[in-house]
Amino acid sequence: MSSKKTPARKGSSRIAIAHTPSEIRRCHVVMRELRPRFDSAAKFVRRVLHQQQSGYLLAFVEANGEIRAVAGYRFLESLFSGKFIYVDDLVTRDRDRSQGFGGQLLDWLVEQARASGCDNLELDSGVQRFDAHRFYLTKRMKIASHHFSIATNTGKVAKARN
Repeated sequence: MSSKKTPARKGSSRIAIAHTPSEIRRCHVVMRELRPRFDSAAKFVRRVLHQQQSGYLLAFVEANGEIRAVAGYRFLESLFSGKFIYVDDLVTRDRDRSQGFGGQLLDWLVEQARASGCDNLELDSGVQRFDAHRFYLTKRMKIASHHFSIATNTGKVAKARN
């Protein structure tokens, strides 16, 4: 018997926000594909709970009882962008890519931005993530800027970015 589950259709999925430690823990295995530094679910749950104190939200797509895609985001305001949703993390489970779950989650995030009166939805994507860039461009996103960073804590920040 194969460990691969039957693919779910988008119509049989739901999107929700993870509020409890158990809901957050369920998102760990998918988020770990994007953020491998969170090798333990406990470490991931602690970090998300901490970030939630500053407005971080963790949304997920669930189908057939399995988490298929996850997005971490927050509502922000800046002089440059006005009010916007910033997507910190957006990942679809590897074996569920190209089945529409990531698109469903991104479309949902755009709707959350509109419903909240945001001017934009913004995200950064690692320069090496070519498949993600193609996905964003097909979703009518544009490359609006370059993001620059500098490590200020003797490499700790550089290691933290995955």
